[in-house]
Amino acid sequence: MEKKKCTAVVLAAGSGSRMKSDVAKQYMLLQGRPLIWYALHAIEESSVIDDCILVTGAEDISYVREEIVGHYGFHKVSAVIAGGQERYDSVYHALKLIEAKTMTGAEAGGYVFIHDGARPFLTKEILQRCLAEVERTGACVAGMPVKDTIKIADAAGYAAQTPERRLVWQIQTPQVFEIPLITAAYEAFMQDKAQAADGCGITDDAMAVENYTGKRVSLVRGSYENIKITTPEDLVIAEALLCRKSPPFI
Repeated sequence: MEKKKCTAVVLAAGSGSRMKSDVAKQYMLLQGRPLIWYALHAIEESSVIDDCILVTGAEDISYVREEIVGHYGFHKVSAVIAGGQERYDSVYHALKLIEAKTMTGAEAGGYVFIHDGARPFLTKEILQRCLAEVERTGACVAGMPVKDTIKIADAAGYAAQTPERRLVWQIQTPQVFEIPLITAAYEAFMQDKAQAADGCGITDDAMAVENYTGKRVSLVRGSYENIKITTPEDLVIAEALLCRKSPPFI
């Protein structure tokens, strides 16, 4: 079977306020490289991904084009665009760009890999597993089974439920979908959101697909190392993980 076109959408528009830094987390240095470099490097080296849309803050577009995409030679990055106020706004902007492109039949039936730029430990193996799964199901997300017992709290802060641990996964990215499927989900979601004050409670792309198309989303193993850098403690963990890698990651 001929591989369909695969487009990565890398999200790097967040302010990173929880990092307690004046520098946005995606540009903080991790062993001498900007944090966003690591995900882009994995995409550049992967045979799965054909092109990449990088979503960043409007004020950072020139810097990203020159100092990251150009400086490090990320040839697969075909566009650097401005994100929105929320994560789902940034995803929607990227999907509209994909939709606006002049597509061949093969491209129209391709896949989109939506990845958080603050997850530096994306690997070629994760991308390969995601491709195999999306070819099978049409919609999948990377994740890992949880190691801890999980409690569901009630409104008063008491433990209300204890789900069976073997059925609970911690969701990561990439989240991968057939392009027509995720586009239809986001169009419906954005119309709904315009009429709701709370943003309709959508926290990831899989929820948009589940809620607005009824499509079931399968789970595919990512990696316990595929962490998201959110707080200063996460950066310490990332440094330790990089030091373990042999040969050196960079």
